[in-house]
Amino acid sequence: MKFSTLFLSAVAAVSLAACGSGKSGGGTASAGGTVEGTAYGDMSMGRDDAPVTIIEYASVTCGHCATFHNTVSPSLKERVDAGDVKFIFREFPTPPQDVAIAGFMIARCAGEDKYFDVIGELFESQDKMIQAARTGAVEGYLKAIGSKYGLDEREFQVCTRDGELYDTIDDFVKGGQAMGVTATPTLFLNGERMGREAQDAAGMMAAIDAAMGIEPAPESEESEDSSETE
Repeated sequence: MKFSTLFLSAVAAVSLAACGSGKSGGGTASAGGTVEGTAYGDMSMGRDDAPVTIIEYASVTCGHCATFHNTVSPSLKERVDAGDVKFIFREFPTPPQDVAIAGFMIARCAGEDKYFDVIGELFESQDKMIQAARTGAVEGYLKAIGSKYGLDEREFQVCTRDGELYDTIDDFVKGGQAMGVTATPTLFLNGERMGREAQDAAGMMAAIDAAMGIEPAPESEESEDSSETE
């Protein structure tokens, strides 16, 4: 199924009004414009000149992505803050795609400075979001998230009808597919696809160190000596 067709079906399923997939499409998106401060393009953290660039393709409805967020992202954020890593997050919606797409749109409409906060909350409350989708209450759930980060009812409606915003997500999906992304999370370090080492904090830190030319710390001799004494 083409992503554009999926998007239109997804938006209808989540009880949001369907929008055109093109930038010049009609409807509320064209009439009402966009939400002020909406973020388009790559969403990133860290210095542009950081020695390591990590790109993550992920979905807020992906269980493995939530696990990555909860177990690996805190250590990764430390390396971002230290200036070692530039981290780029790219949306790659997975089932239920309708919920993922709407969640991504809300995060972008909240603005660049709040984007990662919204994404983090969606990951951390993923079980509640999926349950809301199962019970038909997901629209209210998403509106509550949007309200928490500054989107009122009108802005929520404009946001989820934003054709240009849809095109942004669509472009990332197509770009990911061109890079061979078929599952989430998929990560690239300095352009090279990462393997299983990216799925735990220790492996991720070791991969970053290796890319920076940092030698692994030698095993402590003190612990060996103490064990021999005992």
